[in-house]
Amino acid sequence: MSADTTPSFGAIIIGDEILSGRREDKHFAKLLELLKARGLRLASVRYVADEPPRLVQALKESFAGADIVFSFGGIGATPDDHTRQSAAAALGLPLALHPEAEAEIRARFGDETTPQRLQMGVYPEGSAIIPNPYNRIPGFSIRNHFFVPGFPVMAWPMVEWVLDTCFAGLHHRTDYIERSVVVWEALEGKLIDLMESITADFPDATLFSLPSVGGEGLPRHIELGMKGPAGRVDEAMARITAEITRRGYAWEPRADL
Repeated sequence: MSADTTPSFGAIIIGDEILSGRREDKHFAKLLELLKARGLRLASVRYVADEPPRLVQALKESFAGADIVFSFGGIGATPDDHTRQSAAAALGLPLALHPEAEAEIRARFGDETTPQRLQMGVYPEGSAIIPNPYNRIPGFSIRNHFFVPGFPVMAWPMVEWVLDTCFAGLHHRTDYIERSVVVWEALEGKLIDLMESITADFPDATLFSLPSVGGEGLPRHIELGMKGPAGRVDEAMARITAEITRRGYAWEPRADL
């Protein structure tokens, strides 16, 4: 299967506390890790405040795309949680108490089940639940969008469940790797001709160059690499390393991405 037919993944990370700096986002790095472990790639990340107009607009744009998207946060029952309602508004769908979610919530709280707690099982009509192994309060999915809580201890196992249950057939399906080397004391301007030559000769792969002025004990350097089909990346990197060696640069491989 070609890379062009493999869906892309995206993330929407919701929360005023992240945008104000009161909390540090950890979802981006973890989602990247979970996807890479399965040979999948993250194509986009969007941070959105807990404001219904912004959420509705962001979700409308996301639902209109083709990506598989994980949304983190804002699905609780407190007045500052607007994700469930905004997803319904973005799709033009009514909200309804999901029977499986209701069963999970009642099993979790028993006689202490309240209307407020049942609100956590109210989703856009037509949604499916995402099991929550931590406290049994489900997330929900609709139209290739998967909505999980903002708490990592809940969200990350739920994301893993989605990836391994709903998208196992996509794991490691694409022939894709990234390789790079760190070229010490190099300037991009001195290597542009090499980059142009590699780009022209390997149109089925992508060259990248990440310069650094150094600091913290490191000299100036460039991370120079390729991403794409394994065979072509290996061939291109062999050309790159041979040429930078010929030009007298010291270099070392970067750890596999």
